Amino acid sequence: MAASSSTRVAVVTGSNKGIGFAVVRALCKHFVGDVYLTARNPDRGASAVTVLQSEGLNPLFHQLDITDMQSIRNIRDFLSSKYGGLDVLINNAGIAFKVADKTAFSIQAEVTLKTNFFGTRDVCNELLPLLKPQGRVVNVSSISGYSALQNCSKDLQQKFRSDTITEEELVTLMEKFVEDTKKGIYQKEGWPSTAYGVSKLGVTVLSRIQARNVSKERPADKVLINSCCPGWVRTDMAGPHAPKTPDEGAVTPVYLALLQPNACEPHGQFVCERKVHKW
Repeated sequence: MAASSSTRVAVVTGSNKGIGFAVVRALCKHFVGDVYLTARNPDRGASAVTVLQSEGLNPLFHQLDITDMQSIRNIRDFLSSKYGGLDVLINNAGIAFKVADKTAFSIQAEVTLKTNFFGTRDVCNELLPLLKPQGRVVNVSSISGYSALQNCSKDLQQKFRSDTITEEELVTLMEKFVEDTKKGIYQKEGWPSTAYGVSKLGVTVLSRIQARNVSKERPADKVLINSCCPGWVRTDMAGPHAPKTPDEGAVTPVYLALLQPNACEPHGQFVCERKVHKW
């Protein structure tokens, strides 16, 4: 049955575990509306929903694999028909190779960017047009993206800090990084030796571009788009020695998702510990 299009709705990608799961938990407590936990694997998603139900919370589930265009379009069509749009999107899904992984760097680059940058971009391109007035988008990035920026050549830094860089130009640069790793010339071309860092650098710059575009296209709608670093969090990805719990890691993404309806900032910013970080 179709929900009323007045029912607010939030979607969290990659949320069957880790930070995404903690974000869903917090939104179930503080967001007025339906909250969708998503995962590539429906069984893992259902298990995660069961855990939150046992805590007295009521998340809903929808399958979503951000590397699969059909999966993205399925959730787009579902949100459009059931809710007439989307109020909150938290792009949390991401991957990272372990430091000790012996996989060739060029493969690490291609695989990491495929999910973290290109997958996130695909979700945004399909779901951002659904955003309702006062919508909120949070792209979970990382301080490692800022470190990667600082370790780029001056020429690349200038491009990534530009206030006029387009999405097409950014995509070309991200594709170039992958190609340069395959050719073995990425260091000569000014790139740092971190596929994860470059992928998150891309996410932060993408967020800045999206914010600029939405302000231009929908100036009266008070849509806010930001990227953030959740901090170093104990997850399968970051390992057992990180200082933050997933619930602590969820604080900044949730803060950005729940910015007051009349807020006009932060917007187009990279946010750490609920504070705007320089870029």
